[in-house]
Amino acid sequence: MSHSGRRPPVHMVTQAHRSLSDDIAYRQRRYLLMMGIRAVCFVIAVVLFVNHLGWLVAIPAVGAIFIPYFAVVFANGGREPDNTRGFMEYHPNVPATRDYGTSSEANGGNGHRPVTPGSGDN
Repeated sequence: MSHSGRRPPVHMVTQAHRSLSDDIAYRQRRYLLMMGIRAVCFVIAVVLFVNHLGWLVAIPAVGAIFIPYFAVVFANGGREPDNTRGFMEYHPNVPATRDYGTSSEANGGNGHRPVTPGSGDN
């Protein structure tokens, strides 16, 4: 059996993307959680306002105002990026070599590297 030089790519489980339905479900859960936090901030802001607590109302009110923006951005952000920082497959960058046998046999026994056509003559 001869090797044609290129092997088929091997896909590792650590590099697999989550399925589209899992990704959508994850983004929906994250959106609903953030909107739940926003609702809690809104209720706290109303309770603080009714009890005349002045500037303390601003803290949960700011959360209730800005959380929806981030929830929508995260929900519509799309799939996870292709270039993950975790485990990366090793691809050696080694040049191809030729097998000349032992160096003394390849160049007539003088111990020097074999001379190939065009390697040193200009």
